[in-house]
Amino acid sequence: MRLLHTSDWHLGRSFHGEGLIAAQAAHVDHLVETVVEQRVDAVLVSGDVYDRALPSVDAVALADEAFHRLAATGARVVVTSGNHDSARRLGFNSRLVDLAGVHLRTSLDRVGEPVLLEDEHGPVAVHGLPYLDPDVARVAWALPTRSHAAALGHALGRVRADLATRSPGTRSVVLAHAFVTGGEPSDSERDIAVGGVSSVAAELFSDLDYVALGHLHGRATLTDSVRYSGSPIAYSFSEARHRKGSWLVELGASGVEACEFVDAPVARSLAQLSGTIEQLLLDPALAAHEGSWVQATLTDARRPVRAMERLRARFPHALALRFAPEGGEQPVLRTPVAGRSAHAVALDFVDHVRGEAASGEESALLREAFECCGDDRDLVREAGAS
Repeated sequence: MRLLHTSDWHLGRSFHGEGLIAAQAAHVDHLVETVVEQRVDAVLVSGDVYDRALPSVDAVALADEAFHRLAATGARVVVTSGNHDSARRLGFNSRLVDLAGVHLRTSLDRVGEPVLLEDEHGPVAVHGLPYLDPDVARVAWALPTRSHAAALGHALGRVRADLATRSPGTRSVVLAHAFVTGGEPSDSERDIAVGGVSSVAAELFSDLDYVALGHLHGRATLTDSVRYSGSPIAYSFSEARHRKGSWLVELGASGVEACEFVDAPVARSLAQLSGTIEQLLLDPALAAHEGSWVQATLTDARRPVRAMERLRARFPHALALRFAPEGGEQPVLRTPVAGRSAHAVALDFVDHVRGEAASGEESALLREAFECCGDDRDLVREAGAS
């Protein structure tokens, strides 16, 4: 049996203000092509289908199209809710769409109820576990403690209880949306720590044939049978070196026989560049990144004027700008306020941050801004009082 393991689509998400729906639609095209070309029997989507609990209309339409097209290939599709999804909304009409071969597992009530598949070696029980919020699970299942380990441990107890009723040789596949020890977090996952603890041990899954994990955005192999697929698209610059895609898993008579990573299409590469503004603008070696989304860290001793504007002349898709002056951070500005105008204090600040006095045009613009805000003398009195 061939399984395609994917997760963390985050449909509707943007990247530093740039819409990603077209790139996400291209990934759906890629998934459908992979299912057909590789003769995939089941697609496993391990949570975070959407980026937020109330997804945009475009995101809902794309999810609808994705599930319809995947089901039309003849493959079974098992989908769980992640910590970004609204479990109720994603799971709407789940029993009805079960009949179409798309199995939405978002409710605690259905934990322990598998999707049953069959191949020449016998049955495969696929257990989709939704994201298990420890507070919700503790109340629903009367758990003695409030933790991710307690919630996931109880859910896996239900899975094992079901497997104990199955015929010998039944293989087990579990989808789980969790932070499992051994995976590497990035900047784009939402923190799920409870009581200061966000992760659970991989040993919880030790007796299962394959575990398709979601939540962390970097692919990872924790054991031969416990893996993260990662997100199909980079959602933060911390993922610039990630390899994005999905796992194609070959399940044999006694478990995983082979696992191959299928690369996802890259709509636009990410680049993290560092140096003085002149180095970034003139270095010929950086020509390869002129079409990338760029995060630039400027090391100039003085903050360059119109830095982003100048960078975008070469890197039109520059999205993020940081400053890390050589020699370390500048000392904290301590300038007298009492008896001085807000305009004068602001000019001191510009000089301090940039290492260069404001131009006459900039000074006039600042003065106009203060005048629009109110009496400059009132601002000085407020600043002095604070």
